[in-house]
Amino acid sequence: MRVGVLGSSDVGQALGRGFAGRGHDVKLGSRTPKSEALTTWLKEVKGKASTGTFEEAARHGETIVIATRGFAFDEVARLAGPKNFVGKVVIDVQNALEFSGGPNPGLFVGLNDSLAERVQRALPGAKVVKAFNTVPNTQMVDPKFVGGAPEMLIAGNDAAAKKQVVGILKEFGWPGAIDVGGIEGARWIEALVPLWALVGSATNRWDHAFKVVHG
Repeated sequence: MRVGVLGSSDVGQALGRGFAGRGHDVKLGSRTPKSEALTTWLKEVKGKASTGTFEEAARHGETIVIATRGFAFDEVARLAGPKNFVGKVVIDVQNALEFSGGPNPGLFVGLNDSLAERVQRALPGAKVVKAFNTVPNTQMVDPKFVGGAPEMLIAGNDAAAKKQVVGILKEFGWPGAIDVGGIEGARWIEALVPLWALVGSATNRWDHAFKVVHG
């Protein structure tokens, strides 16, 4: 599969590394595709990988991962070209964190919207699935948790796209997913992340995830 990853921060690099290491053809999109950091990433990654502009990565991908900082999405989508997303599965990994109220994060989208819904509205021809945003980038691929990895929370409007994302999750070492429904369910998946940050601050650890357990 050809995968375009939009965003070259730790999250984009981790997911790009995961896809490439499993035999997929990855292009990592960035404003600075020839930077020293990405040159180093290319040397270290195992598998078929390249870097390019956001537009080149979006054109390249049969599946596209949006791993940019949430507040940058509108500009990234414009640079990538909305036509390059039509008909494709788009995995939205972004978070809507903002820190205007101090060190504890809030959500700049409020509780009546989500980044995933904004992505779906901006890219109506895409099949958007929210996933990966509730776990740290260090655990996104080959997760290692005491007691085992939890099921990933996902949301989206297209059943076939969600099935494909579940396949990717299993390929990356996750047991599967809990599908919370349509894309509007992403509001509450994204709302977990400020709590995730508070737990990290309280425990002084950043390798945790939330798990659904049954009695």
